[in-house]
Amino acid sequence: MARIKYYYNTETCNYERVEISRWNVFFDLLGFLAVSFVIAIVILWGYTTYFDLPKVVQLKQENTLLKHHYDQIQREIEQSHQVLAHLQEQDDNLYRMILEAEPVPLAVRKAGVGGTERYEELFKTNELIANTVQKVDQLKRQLYIQSKSYNEITKRAKNKEKMLACIPAIQPISHKDFKRISSPFGYRPDPFTRLPHFHSGLDIAARKGTPIYAPGDGVVKLAKKGFSGGYGNYVLIAHGYGFTTRYCHMQDFTVTSGQKVRRGQCIGYVGSTGRSTGPHLHYEVRKNNKLVNPAHYFLNDLNAAEYERALELASRKIKVPQ
Repeated sequence: MARIKYYYNTETCNYERVEISRWNVFFDLLGFLAVSFVIAIVILWGYTTYFDLPKVVQLKQENTLLKHHYDQIQREIEQSHQVLAHLQEQDDNLYRMILEAEPVPLAVRKAGVGGTERYEELFKTNELIANTVQKVDQLKRQLYIQSKSYNEITKRAKNKEKMLACIPAIQPISHKDFKRISSPFGYRPDPFTRLPHFHSGLDIAARKGTPIYAPGDGVVKLAKKGFSGGYGNYVLIAHGYGFTTRYCHMQDFTVTSGQKVRRGQCIGYVGSTGRSTGPHLHYEVRKNNKLVNPAHYFLNDLNAAEYERALELASRKIKVPQ
């Protein structure tokens, strides 16, 4: 039951009933609602300041987990860059140096993937994700370049292996049958005329019939019998990579022109055919069509002391008559 209010009228000296209009009721109600709203706002502010809503708590937990994953991804990307940098350093300063290849230019290794415009839309959405995608793209590009470099190195290594098999790197006569070097490489008195004459190879003294071996893989370019301008029976082998070898004064040979030979394969026997004073092998090596001292290519077949001794004998100076 609504309370009835009275007021004292001084003119009539009586208590009279207070009449309440609708507007009074409206404004009273409006004031009450306004005060209630303000109080509610204050309570909500205090609650949200000191207490998290369940949804906010869930979102914060998700953000913390995502931040943890993001930091972990960044660390892994950084570690990957460090590993890649180590591989690049080894590539340039070890593998490519050994295989005589030019280092990959730094500008190529940096592997630019264009400006930020390609990630513009992603940056508008989420900067963290955009930065991560950009770093991953750069890492993928650098890994691709490194893989191409390794492909080139592998190809060079295989080619190097083939080249090493072709280089004339052993003696054409086994060490047990190798008696002595009867005539070194370089100028010497001609054994027939005694006049100064450039000797284009090594004369290796050995018994007649001693096997002669190919010092490296190659193809027989020529196998010829007869006097042959003083060479007698001789064989010429093209090893590739600029190397050729010649074997002269042979008693006989076991190969034919165009035949492929392998290092250590018997190609003939020591003799004394052609212009010769006794059984021996005249052995020549040419590199890029230039005569070189064959003793420099004995290393694979000798230990250090034997190689030094062979080099000394092959390079000894013989006094040329004036």
